[in-house]
Amino acid sequence: MIKILANDGIDSTGKKMLEKAGFSVDTNKIPQEELAKKLNAYDCITVRSATKVRKELMDACPNLKLIGRGGVGLDNIDIDYAKQKGIRVINTPMSSSASVAELVFAHIFSMARYINHTNREMAIDAPGKFNELKKFCSNGVELRGKTMGIIGFGRIGQEVAKIALGMGMDVLAYDPYVDDVTISFYFHQNLRDKAVKIPLKTVTKLKVLKKADFISLHVPFNEGDTAVIGEKEIEILKPGVGLINCARGGVIDEKALLKALKLNKVAFAGLDVFEKEPPVKSELFSLPNVSLSPHIGGSTMEAQNRIGIELAEKIIEFFRKK
Repeated sequence: MIKILANDGIDSTGKKMLEKAGFSVDTNKIPQEELAKKLNAYDCITVRSATKVRKELMDACPNLKLIGRGGVGLDNIDIDYAKQKGIRVINTPMSSSASVAELVFAHIFSMARYINHTNREMAIDAPGKFNELKKFCSNGVELRGKTMGIIGFGRIGQEVAKIALGMGMDVLAYDPYVDDVTISFYFHQNLRDKAVKIPLKTVTKLKVLKKADFISLHVPFNEGDTAVIGEKEIEILKPGVGLINCARGGVIDEKALLKALKLNKVAFAGLDVFEKEPPVKSELFSLPNVSLSPHIGGSTMEAQNRIGIELAEKIIEFFRKK
């Protein structure tokens, strides 16, 4: 019997699909430091972002045939080494895109109308700060007519563009691997046949940095990579821009961001991911113009269900072909 360790969990629908196909699925989490001793009892491991599958772990587990990543990013898996070892690596790029894109706009709305700030302050002293906060929030902005910049125009970036276009925003997207995209969006699942189709051409990264009112990043990031937004890029940004990172920690240089927020070069920041996770206490967290979430981009009930199903389908297909 094929044994699968779902070390970061799997949705019940996906688990049932695997069990129905005759596989054994263990959802009891094994601590990272114990995996090298225990993983060899399994044919396959599925992970999210918490569990790391590095070279040393693969060497310790010659029985391992398949690594499944629930989500898009593969930075917690040594992919090239897995290929050398003949271990297949799969992920679920289709399943969480909409959830991540919606979180991007949760942060944007929170920043544009200062909800992140008023939530904190009203919890401390609602009667005493009510009028002061009301006046403060009159500086909030509408999204209609603003320019949404997107760096990384894959599936998630395109989902962000759909929402932005629906909000009446202009979209500027940069991706060195993407030239032309047709964005198709509809207002309800039952209206797919009436999708609005809008062709978009990507632009230079420089144009995004110079022109966008909000910039959302959707790019991979591996250890040793250089930040996509650092001091040099921040100098180019339009004054008062809002930055959102729901991609990977390190994509934005946190020290450079802190400095830019203090100087109001960057008006807002929405952060779902951090250079170190769990993040160490940072001055960023106390700023009123920062919106925070704990790496939950793909963590909705709907996305978890889709991820479980997509993982199960790909695992079943892989082992049936063996």
